[in-house]
Amino acid sequence: MPSPLGELLLRGDGEGVLSRIDLLADRRPEPESTPAPAAFREAADQLTAYFAGGRTRFELRIATGGTPFQRSVWERLVTIPYGTTLSYGELARELGRPTAARAVGAANGANPVPIVVPCHRVLAASGDLTGFGLGGVARKRLLLSLESGQRAAF
Repeated sequence: MPSPLGELLLRGDGEGVLSRIDLLADRRPEPESTPAPAAFREAADQLTAYFAGGRTRFELRIATGGTPFQRSVWERLVTIPYGTTLSYGELARELGRPTAARAVGAANGANPVPIVVPCHRVLAASGDLTGFGLGGVARKRLLLSLESGQRAAF
């Protein structure tokens, strides 16, 4: 699907359960894995509304896989309110693992459904933007700008 970040590839089970969002500039789909477009119409519609500034949370079926620790990080990410951020260290403390900021960062970076599971809302303790698996820091900045009402960045 087209997006302000570039062309996004939505992947899943063909029944509309989303398991990956990739930036096509970064990855090429295998021909046999291309789903029927109708399977992800709801996901595409919700993402389009988000990019237009009309949606602040997603209501989609997702299947992320991952380890129990990764899933605990991703479950916490979806509770970070739209337009707000927190640090990797804060997230680690909230999960009861105060020395695990780097592990939280690694789990954040392994998030298979960015935007829907808003890993872009997690920053360094200094407030600096750090890596973003869906195209780097510039795209993370765009998402945070959108959520702060500065849509001109798009």
